[in-house]
Amino acid sequence: MIPRYSRPQMTAIWDPQTRFRIWFEIEAHATDALAALGVVPKQAAERIWEADKAAGDFDIARIDAIEAETKHDVIAFLTHVSERTGPEARFLHQGMTSSDVLDTCLAVQLKRAADILIDDLDQLLAVLKRRAEEHKLTPTIGRSHGIHAEPVTFGLKLAQAYAEFARNRTRLIAARDDVATCAISGAVGTFANIDPSVEAHVANKLGLSVEPVSTQVIPRDRHAMFFATLGVIASSIERLATEVRHLQRTEVLEAEEYFSPGQKGSSAMPHKRNPVLTENLTGLARMVRGYVTPALENVALWHERDISHSSVERYIGPDATITLDFALARLTGVMDKLVVYPARMQKNLDRMGGLVHSQRVLLALTQAGVSREDSYRLVQRNAMKVWDSDGELSLLDLLKADAEVTAALPVEEIEAKFDLDYHLKHVDTIFTRVFG
Repeated sequence: MIPRYSRPQMTAIWDPQTRFRIWFEIEAHATDALAALGVVPKQAAERIWEADKAAGDFDIARIDAIEAETKHDVIAFLTHVSERTGPEARFLHQGMTSSDVLDTCLAVQLKRAADILIDDLDQLLAVLKRRAEEHKLTPTIGRSHGIHAEPVTFGLKLAQAYAEFARNRTRLIAARDDVATCAISGAVGTFANIDPSVEAHVANKLGLSVEPVSTQVIPRDRHAMFFATLGVIASSIERLATEVRHLQRTEVLEAEEYFSPGQKGSSAMPHKRNPVLTENLTGLARMVRGYVTPALENVALWHERDISHSSVERYIGPDATITLDFALARLTGVMDKLVVYPARMQKNLDRMGGLVHSQRVLLALTQAGVSREDSYRLVQRNAMKVWDSDGELSLLDLLKADAEVTAALPVEEIEAKFDLDYHLKHVDTIFTRVFG
């Protein structure tokens, strides 16, 4: 976790004070449920809440000092709570094990983190929709292999990004719901020393579902799917960021990141305006994806539990969510202020002498009775002349001068195949599919 790439709301979820607050609520709610069962005195359960309210924030330094001696974080925490509460604290943690606290806490934190990320996605989706509508019919060249292919619109590019991030939102909701489970089942998960109703009570209080079989830990396939989903979202961020980076290249320059007054692009070259934000997003996406493999490897724990996953999750829980939160917010800002150059798009579209209309002529020749092989040969031999001229020649002119072509197609019909609007006739259909 680096402050440079962190935002306060997400960072707060992983703050030690927040973590200990969740630990306390798990323990206190469990004690309430035990009191309802008659296992512990009701007055003791009430005293635990009252003492905490009076004491306020936890003493992080004191907990750390206790842990330095005990070498056990949950015991250190419970000892500190005992110091704040008094004799009634002995009723805390009845029949529970450390993983009950740690795993349930992590579920709460990941759920809260997911809620923030879902809100981030909503903000990004709103921007993408607005910009897509703005450029719905702004023609630009579509590229395959980085090479001019056929016309599209810039709005369609943004609609594709919208659809992709909408799918990511659906995935994240499912991953959030899947990881948000509570385990209060005791050593090896058999409920031998604590009633299952305690788990149900804590789950209800914390907005979680009950883990069906927790052994001693919540199964890590849930967490693996959660972090894998974050990795997919990161890849979608990189895909859109890479598109912007390509479009900002000097030779293309169809769109670019907003360059603010006073901004400097290079320490050496005053003319530079670099795609630094989208390059940064590419790097951040790599970091988020880097946390996926450790999460997958955490699934295979020994028997009912071990703690090989613990150190991993202390890293990847905060880092992956904080980094992705920052990246989504940055991407939203980039797309909100993205400078678009429709005139340059049109110039690039026209740059190759009409080659982008070659398929329409090919199809027209086949429909006029020419074999596909001959149709391809006739169009390609003229297209290659245009290509070799770097767009100085016109495909339309060459085709009209080709006797084999005009023998099959009247000149007027050839000219009709060079209509740009033909390629955009189903834009509305696609937009309806994406936006409804």
